[in-house]
Amino acid sequence: MDAKIGNFFESVGNFFIGVDQIPWCDSDIVTGCEREVAEAGKGSSDELKNECIMRLSWALVHSRRPEDVQRGIAMLETSLGGSNSPLQMREKIYLLAVGYYRSGDYARSRQLVDSCLNL
Repeated sequence: MDAKIGNFFESVGNFFIGVDQIPWCDSDIVTGCEREVAEAGKGSSDELKNECIMRLSWALVHSRRPEDVQRGIAMLETSLGGSNSPLQMREKIYLLAVGYYRSGDYARSRQLVDSCLNL
């Protein structure tokens, strides 16, 4: 019971001091996702290609390397117009918000989170 109470107060404290709770992604995961996209490009269905690209975008915006985050933002902004369903659009906007948050553009990130919630 004491451990649960301690975890609760720690999470509340982390919230107020601004500790980043968004998961990070290592470069080996990014490399694996890039390999997946390359393999999917060799005659796979469009649906599989899109899934691989979304996984790569997720990995890039969650990367510790700023150049990966910027690449993920660029990929997501490019693919935003091709979203057919509101669910896909919401997922891409959320990932864009994560990317902008990680790159330090908190105002743009907040704006995207608000539009994501409206969807």
